[in-house]
Amino acid sequence: MKVLLIYPKYPDTFWSFKYALSFISKKAVQPPLGLLTVAAMLPEEWEKRLVDMNVADLKNQDLQWADYVFISAMTVQKKSVREVISRCKETGVKIVAGGPLFTAAYEDFPEVDHLVLDEAETTLSPFLKDLGEGQAEHLYTSKSFPNLEETPIPLWKLVKMKRYVSMNIQYSRGCPFSCEFCDITTLFGHRARTKSVSQVLDELESLYSLGWRGGVFFVDDNFIGNKKKLKEEVLPAMDDWMKKRKYPFNFATEVSIDLADDDELIRLMTRTGFDNVFVGIETPDDQTLKECHKSQNRNRDLINSVERIQSFGLNVRGGFIVGFDNDSPEIFERQIEFIQKSKIITAMVGMLNAPRGSRLYERLQKEGRLLKEVTGDNTDFSTNIIPKMGYEKLAEGYRKIVGRVYSPKLYFERVKGYLREYRPPEKKKIHFHFGYLRWHFLYLVAPFKTLVLLGIKDKARIYYWKLLFWSLFRRPQLLPLAITYSIYGFHFRKIFGLNFGIDPINQGGKGDWI
Repeated sequence: MKVLLIYPKYPDTFWSFKYALSFISKKAVQPPLGLLTVAAMLPEEWEKRLVDMNVADLKNQDLQWADYVFISAMTVQKKSVREVISRCKETGVKIVAGGPLFTAAYEDFPEVDHLVLDEAETTLSPFLKDLGEGQAEHLYTSKSFPNLEETPIPLWKLVKMKRYVSMNIQYSRGCPFSCEFCDITTLFGHRARTKSVSQVLDELESLYSLGWRGGVFFVDDNFIGNKKKLKEEVLPAMDDWMKKRKYPFNFATEVSIDLADDDELIRLMTRTGFDNVFVGIETPDDQTLKECHKSQNRNRDLINSVERIQSFGLNVRGGFIVGFDNDSPEIFERQIEFIQKSKIITAMVGMLNAPRGSRLYERLQKEGRLLKEVTGDNTDFSTNIIPKMGYEKLAEGYRKIVGRVYSPKLYFERVKGYLREYRPPEKKKIHFHFGYLRWHFLYLVAPFKTLVLLGIKDKARIYYWKLLFWSLFRRPQLLPLAITYSIYGFHFRKIFGLNFGIDPINQGGKGDWI
């Protein structure tokens, strides 16, 4: 059996980092972990190839080679998915599809031959059995949440690692919280199911043995869903593994804001090698947090919580949402003020959407306030709901937020404020390696491109040079980070500018560019 695993193309979005990756000649941030894990579950004797359309073109001869095409995708990849399915049909190759997009909306893809939905640990095996007996059905689904201790190591040999910025690992699935706008608990449940310590170490070792050095992203929706196991078993074992190998990786993940309440856990994470965490903050308004059932964020000083996490050397990337029923016109200024005061450099601000599977979707469907399906792009000015304040007012306020916080003036103010207070963990002053250089020492990897695009061509160049000279004389050890965040800003302004219908890079450097 010849199987072609295809990962459809992502559009240019906030998280694609397309305009940042060009500085270091990378094609994509991370490889398709789900497909690589599924590949490891397929019979060993089958021939397998992977085409990640974010790093390579899908050629007709690839499709002609295959007996079956396996596709997995997120909602934001829907356009590319349609194109892939069409090409498969033209070629006559059979399609097996799964992953979040198909699990949430499988009815939209009747032309797919076999839909293997939910978690592959429960649905792939029955499909393979039926396939072997020549009686594979159209739909395979399951309401059970499998034990992850049987999940194999991803089949890393299918990818060319040098094309990516970071590798990825999944330690857990599920989240203990009940945010109304989120579909994670529908997909994976409320209980944090985890892999064993030995599995985590084996996956790290597999990456290490293949020569990977640098970033590793834990894709868990809430890495700290089981704090006890992390503190007592997983992180101590990871720390020991990292020490023995002289810290070959730096880690990032997603966590809930209650990480700020556990100094021991933060210290363990930073000691192990974590340097970035994404936190869903959503809004500074407590009544809005009550509305969307974001209980873990309520009754706390959110800015203080962010500062607490960052004081240990963990950079906080934040998620923010506008368009809740409780939002008033003042929320837009409050969001700007919060982002600036918290010094969150990477602030993903989006308009409220209701994905299928979320309780918000069910509520708004009953209220007759759903318009369409979500695009999956958090920052493209789209919403699939009828907001109480009206779309025009919401879009105007949203435009104001991103236009301000990603204007060169405010953005570079946040970067400088963050770097002024940043204190990296002690070991990171000692253990440098090529994998770290590949991403953070951009001025060594691509000096000409950085200097030309940011220091000469970009209309925001005055802010770039001010930051570089400030860092050079005040915090010289943080110069790589200063350049990295300058490039992030370039990417973010480009993405939001394209959504505005302008070119912010050549629009002007002062104040807003809206």
